[in-house]
Amino acid sequence: MKSIARFILCKILGWKLENDFPKELKKYVVIAAPHTSWLDFPIAILSRVASGTMIHFIGKSSLFSFPFGVVFRALGGIPVNRGKSSHLVDTVIAIFNSRDQFVLALSPEGTRKKVKKWKTGFYYIAKGANVPIVMVTLDFGQKKIKISKPHYITSDIDKDFDTFRAFFEGVLGKKPELS
Repeated sequence: MKSIARFILCKILGWKLENDFPKELKKYVVIAAPHTSWLDFPIAILSRVASGTMIHFIGKSSLFSFPFGVVFRALGGIPVNRGKSSHLVDTVIAIFNSRDQFVLALSPEGTRKKVKKWKTGFYYIAKGANVPIVMVTLDFGQKKIKISKPHYITSDIDKDFDTFRAFFEGVLGKKPELS
């Protein structure tokens, strides 16, 4: 499956994979950006399969209704209630703490729309679960998926976010105007 996914992603679709997901780590948060189109999902799934790393994702529970729910769960999806009082960060930290191995991918924008400021949930999940963050570009401009080395968060959220912004600087999503 890994070879087929890599063939489709790289040879047929023309994407380049730069680096790989850390094999030595059993738990971490992946942030992938920019998230501007529904096409991000199949590209991300192909890159995940091509790397041989199981990476889970969360989605609003309404997406997990029949028949799509069967597919999303098979792909590693976890349904969540994204309401204001759902304590999503605590829920995800509990998932990390209950498993020996768990990698979770999130979009720091939290939407496909253009945002001025990223959500901070991914940061507090990583902090609460005591796991690093791996950054991944979905650069449609260069057709490149770049994977960072693990970033271990510090006690300085502003400094950490400067690191994140620098990694994603200049990366164009499928819809560049939303990047």
